Amino acid sequence: MDNGLKSGKYDLSKVDLDDPKSLDYFELDKTDWKINALKFAIISAIAIFVFFVPLGDGKIMFGILYNGLISLVDKLVTINGVQVGSLLICTIILCATGILSVYGKFIAKKDSKVYKYFEADSIIHPVLYMIGGFFIFMYFLDQIGVYHASEVIVGPATAGMVIPGVVIGVAAIIPVGAFFIPFLVDYGLIDFFGVLLEPVMRPAFKVPGKSAVDATASFVGSTTMGIIITGRMFKTNNYTARESCVVATCFSAVSVGYAYVVMEAAQISKHFVITYFVSFVLAFVIAAIIARIPPVSRKPDTFYNGRLQTDEDRKEATMKFGPDMIKTGINRGAKRAFVSGNMPKRIIKSITDAFPVLPKVITLLCAFGILGMIAAKYTPIFKWIGYAFLPITKVLGVPDAMAAAEAIPTGVTEMFIPVLTIADRAAELHIKTRFFVTVVSMLQIIFLAESVVVIMNTGIPMKFKELMIVFLERTLIAMPFAALFMHIIFR
Repeated sequence: MDNGLKSGKYDLSKVDLDDPKSLDYFELDKTDWKINALKFAIISAIAIFVFFVPLGDGKIMFGILYNGLISLVDKLVTINGVQVGSLLICTIILCATGILSVYGKFIAKKDSKVYKYFEADSIIHPVLYMIGGFFIFMYFLDQIGVYHASEVIVGPATAGMVIPGVVIGVAAIIPVGAFFIPFLVDYGLIDFFGVLLEPVMRPAFKVPGKSAVDATASFVGSTTMGIIITGRMFKTNNYTARESCVVATCFSAVSVGYAYVVMEAAQISKHFVITYFVSFVLAFVIAAIIARIPPVSRKPDTFYNGRLQTDEDRKEATMKFGPDMIKTGINRGAKRAFVSGNMPKRIIKSITDAFPVLPKVITLLCAFGILGMIAAKYTPIFKWIGYAFLPITKVLGVPDAMAAAEAIPTGVTEMFIPVLTIADRAAELHIKTRFFVTVVSMLQIIFLAESVVVIMNTGIPMKFKELMIVFLERTLIAMPFAALFMHIIFR
């Protein structure tokens, strides 16, 4: 592996540079240590600024950058007075993915690149890809005024919400995130926080301390970004299969900005701080439970390269917080910066790894998201399912128990949908009900329109059935906790 290392100065012939434990097996001389400690500090500062520092309006730089990219691309193409640059590009990608999936899965030769790209997909995937392509094509024609499709497909409650807010958003998040992920994970920041937070994260959640960075990236950035980071950490042997599943299904939470939009729809935005704080705390409480029950707890503690995790791998958990721990963290950070070497090469690799994932992810997001919204708004499916939750909402003392029971299961499609189902009558519903539905929806985390699709396309070893089980587990665990705080806060 070419990492820009100085040949002959250090014996790294037996070191697996993708194995984080390899950092303990060599020492840098004073000059190299100082240079790379500075490199670690500067690049980490950039990563913290981009992903974690709220600016004046409460937004973070990462959000500004990917929204800025969408705005810039939108202005490149105007049709009938409508700026549709981003929509046009996504329409081309989704339609091409749908058509090529049929060709690649059923027609192409087995040694062709198209066949290999779709080889791992099931027979149902081409159908979903075609549905996603059809939906966005209809929405595109509607937006430019050429053809007005059914409101069921292109209306503001279906494609009008999913395509601009989720599909186009994720299409921008993936490339912008791919550019900045090396700043976050390749030059020491993850290794530094991993040492500091291991004594907390390991006993509480059975995951490495470095997973706290993933959690924070989700809370202040986006669910997609958190999952992509987790997938990258798994494939570089920073997480075992079980740890990656815990992080992806427990810490890929709703971002601050998106949470505010959700609370506005539920008309409880004036209680934003307390509502988000409750959700934040409960997310970690539920994580501690999910990590200890199937299906997540049954995942093997083996790394991506097949190596079994040992007690030695978990030794940081025995360290006590203090100067020695900080020194170890800085030392690890400097060594990681050294072995990672050339920054442009890392960025190029990150981008080239991310782009093959993009077409499948955004096409499935479109298909699942709009189908879910159609089911929620135009069929009684979720109302029927809601009857199963009605006894629980009644026992928990939730006012408007049936409204809450109907809203809760719709979270499997997209986290915004439970609130959307009550938004048109929010003024009539008790504030306890609106708080309860909002908090539970933010704690469900597993939803078809984003997290399920991204998890299944980033190499994290979770099957669809397992994700649906985790969704149900998270929902049932979240409901009594949300009800408890509902009664405490709104007496």
